[in-house]
Amino acid sequence: MPVYLVRLAQAHESFRKVELRALADLAGVDLEFIKYEEDSPYCVVNLPSDAAAKSIVYRSILAQGIYELWGQGATYDQLHESVHTISSRWAQYEQASFRFTVEGFRGGKSVTEQRDIIDSFSYLSFKGLPRMRNPDVSFRVFEDYDLDVSVPKYLYFGRLIAESNRNEAKKTYDLKKRHYISTTSMDAELTLLTANIAQVAPGKLFYDPFMGTGGFPIACAHFGAVVFGSDIDGRTIRGTGGSARRGQTGKMDVVGNFKQYGLASSYLGGFVSDLTNTPLRVPIRTTDSAGGFLDGIVCDPPYGIREGLKVLGSRQTLLEQERQSHEDQYKAPGYIPPKRPYSFTALLDDILAFAVATLVEDGRLSMWMPTANDEDIELVIPSHPYLELESVCVQAFNKWSRRLLTYRRLKAAEVPDGAELEMAKREYETGTRASELNGFRRKYFQGFKEFNNMRKELERMKMESPKGEEAGREDGDGVVEGGLQSEIAKE
Repeated sequence: MPVYLVRLAQAHESFRKVELRALADLAGVDLEFIKYEEDSPYCVVNLPSDAAAKSIVYRSILAQGIYELWGQGATYDQLHESVHTISSRWAQYEQASFRFTVEGFRGGKSVTEQRDIIDSFSYLSFKGLPRMRNPDVSFRVFEDYDLDVSVPKYLYFGRLIAESNRNEAKKTYDLKKRHYISTTSMDAELTLLTANIAQVAPGKLFYDPFMGTGGFPIACAHFGAVVFGSDIDGRTIRGTGGSARRGQTGKMDVVGNFKQYGLASSYLGGFVSDLTNTPLRVPIRTTDSAGGFLDGIVCDPPYGIREGLKVLGSRQTLLEQERQSHEDQYKAPGYIPPKRPYSFTALLDDILAFAVATLVEDGRLSMWMPTANDEDIELVIPSHPYLELESVCVQAFNKWSRRLLTYRRLKAAEVPDGAELEMAKREYETGTRASELNGFRRKYFQGFKEFNNMRKELERMKMESPKGEEAGREDGDGVVEGGLQSEIAKE
């Protein structure tokens, strides 16, 4: 099986292998990782053919390109020796126009040194013209350095098979250019990445139950899916006269975003609801996989941090006349249905139960959930016996992180015996306040309180010091204070 080098972007490291595996699975390609390191952008894999390599990398968001690996080694002598072992391939490109380039990661060579490196491959005896633009074939030398070391630790040499569409996709869907966004719109790179991991493909039907301004449905539509969504706040879907970006005026809405990208034909529409009150037809027997109609669900549920998590409904049991009043008003323009606080843990389980009921066999659920860099705040990854957790990717921030969880709807034959017994109703947080119903929110703000108290104590110590701020710096307090302030500022 041919060996290839994938040139990855050095970003979102925990997502890179997951995305490549998802794209290989979607293309029906056997992919084997030979060498992969999170602190390096160079990944060596086995793939059956050049066509398979192109099918995986072209739509990748975290890969820049893929190369047929012609040689590798810890030194240039070893690299050239490795290239000589495949001399039978050279003849194919003897008359082709070609380009040679040298790339360094965490290091590099001067122009003169790069020219000497290129000249060292003269034994390939190519007779075609060198051409920097649109050559018949491109070759590249990759140098992988350790930090602060002038000599590369490892070298690769490869023939370009295909470049990805990463840069073009990021540029096209950049939030800075999108007409309608909100303060919680997710970065375009991450929405496209989520769509890839969820195995979005042409002809598939994907749904986002927390669509907001439509970021995830737009990303899914980019890859050819037919999409729709819902949100508890209908004003977000319809638009409220402007975008969250300064300078944007006039009517802005989700439909307008799809029109901006020429994807309106892929958008079925949006509606107001939450998962506890969905108008979608959900099979009565949620364990019966035959009733599913969605190929995938992608979403970023509300974390309930800025304001408490809510669902449609009243905080208390309505009297008959109050219930009648709501029924009379719901069709009135501008009517806002009542909402009540809800448990975040219960919401996560609701999403899984909804996915089990509505996904086709092998359908995917990709959802984001918060976690923390503190075991006291960490939320347990939700599970369901009819769903297989395929991957967990982490995007780290300062004191907290968020994870992208991807599940696969099991086929009926794959569901373990006794699964029905595992679906007993769990006990959730109780209360009437947002923090009582959301352990992550409570711990999150407690963490802020601890940092603020530490900052106040440091400021008090500074004021009491005879030399003020300078005294604090001399005895080392400035180091602690500076680090603390930067931690708070990042939040």
